[in-house]
Amino acid sequence: MLHPWWEMTDEQAATNADEHGAPVGAHVVEDPNLKVVRRPGAEGMPFRKRVPLGGPTGPVERILRDETLRTVCEDAKCPNRHECYSKGTATFIVLGDVCTRRCPYCAIPQGKPQPADPREPERLAEASRKMGLKHVVITMVNRDEMPDGGAAHVAQCVEAVRAAVPRATVEVLTGDFLGKYEPNRTIFEARPEVFNHNIETVPRLYKPARPGGKYPRSLEVLRWAAEAMQAQRDEQEAARGNGPVPRAIRQVKSGLMVGLGETREEVREVMHDLREHGVTVLTVGQYLKSWESGLEVAKYYELAEYEEIRAEALELGFAEAYCGPFVRSSYNAGELFEAVG
Repeated sequence: MLHPWWEMTDEQAATNADEHGAPVGAHVVEDPNLKVVRRPGAEGMPFRKRVPLGGPTGPVERILRDETLRTVCEDAKCPNRHECYSKGTATFIVLGDVCTRRCPYCAIPQGKPQPADPREPERLAEASRKMGLKHVVITMVNRDEMPDGGAAHVAQCVEAVRAAVPRATVEVLTGDFLGKYEPNRTIFEARPEVFNHNIETVPRLYKPARPGGKYPRSLEVLRWAAEAMQAQRDEQEAARGNGPVPRAIRQVKSGLMVGLGETREEVREVMHDLREHGVTVLTVGQYLKSWESGLEVAKYYELAEYEEIRAEALELGFAEAYCGPFVRSSYNAGELFEAVG
């Protein structure tokens, strides 16, 4: 059985390895959070992520199976899914397993989706309770054929989690809802602690990488979210000492892939645009080709480059920037939320 290089187990990686567990001739780069290997003789020298054998992923997989739920971890072939499952966490994907858009960077299939399952919010909430989640991340496929793009369904999922796990915080990762304000407002009014909408790439690469999206439209969605966050914070302040304090959006978050052919100057411009539109938390990670017809990787960034990008982001005023080769927008989302506050 063939394994993508980022899914290679320790046993498989040990084949033809030296005493340090690296392929003979490879240069091993140690990092407090990652153990990565760069392949020798290959331009760009991509990283390898090790996957521990026999990790305790079974309980999460069983709960997901019992509740017939899907995760973006599986559908998008995320390189971190074994790690997250072993920690008892997952990112739920709602509204089906088929997307109405075909973004070449994404492994989720495109086509005509089935009707939304009205019991999905209840099952998602029950899975969150069984898993003992403190921070629940809910993402979605695009449902452009629905009048509200599926916004009401996502909001129902948030409300169901609130009822089942009252102390949990909730993060939503949404599409752009074709730039319509009302569906976005439906999400804002559900008051997730984190509103996330990924910018994904630089404006020049939207046509080849994200043909169904528009860069200005995504920025507008993020601006609306930032305005809703400020309004809800104002409501919280007004309510203090006068009764129950309502929940509020506390972070507006966006993610950027690198390695599609963008320049560092373009990355800086995107980060500037995101700050100008009120984004407070940024994630930056390496694009990895996860399916046969996906876009090719143009460049593999070095660890030092991620450190430089993070430093630039903090200088621009982001509360936090989580940057690294295996970073995804929902990777370690709970820890990142707690770190920012």
